[in-house]
Amino acid sequence: MSKILTHWIGGQPAEGRSGRFADVYNPALGEITARLPLASDEEVNATVTAAQAAFPAWAATPPLRRARVMFKFKELLEANADELIAAIAQEHGKVKDDAAGELIRGIEVVEFACGAPHLLKGEMAENVGTNVDSYSLRQPLGVVAGITPFNFPAMVPMWMFPIALVAGNCFILKPSEKVPSASLLIAKLLKEAGLPDGVFNVLNGDKSAVDAILAHRGIAASRHCRSQLRRLHSDCAPHLYHRHRQR
Repeated sequence: MSKILTHWIGGQPAEGRSGRFADVYNPALGEITARLPLASDEEVNATVTAAQAAFPAWAATPPLRRARVMFKFKELLEANADELIAAIAQEHGKVKDDAAGELIRGIEVVEFACGAPHLLKGEMAENVGTNVDSYSLRQPLGVVAGITPFNFPAMVPMWMFPIALVAGNCFILKPSEKVPSASLLIAKLLKEAGLPDGVFNVLNGDKSAVDAILAHRGIAASRHCRSQLRRLHSDCAPHLYHRHRQR
């Protein structure tokens, strides 16, 4: 019998409540390997609520401490690489060497995110006009979302959420319903790395979930692979505010 997968909401696995499921296949064998719950509008709302509750404390966490979570997450990705590669290969159909290459490309972004204490620094310019100084600071947007395709189950999500997280945002990942397991494994590793509950969530679903995410007023920005769907600010990175001060 196929296993039943879950969502990941508020730092815990969450069973589907919509009553709708999709089959997850091993394309190399044509066999069903799991059943995936498809989120309802109510489950989208619950996920956004969990992320909103986690946001104030995470946004107030110093970038250095956020970066330490990413350092630990990178270690765990490398330690659990075989399990992630196997999940990608089983659900996508890639050979393991291709799956390993994909994972490496994703880890490169995690490595970049570890530089958050430097990357999130603002700027100051004196006398940009007569007796006028200019300065900028970076602030998190809030709850942001990533909607990712089936062709790179680990790499494309890792193009998005590491930067969003170290910038102080909370993240909702809606992976392709064809390849959900890598995202759920990533969620577990982030929790093990010390990420607070609710900061990273995985919501499985189909077009109905996508539409609900894009229309939700509680989500500050969303990104679908390389296409802009709603407000997009540098991969859900912090908003850059500019201020001018008269001397």
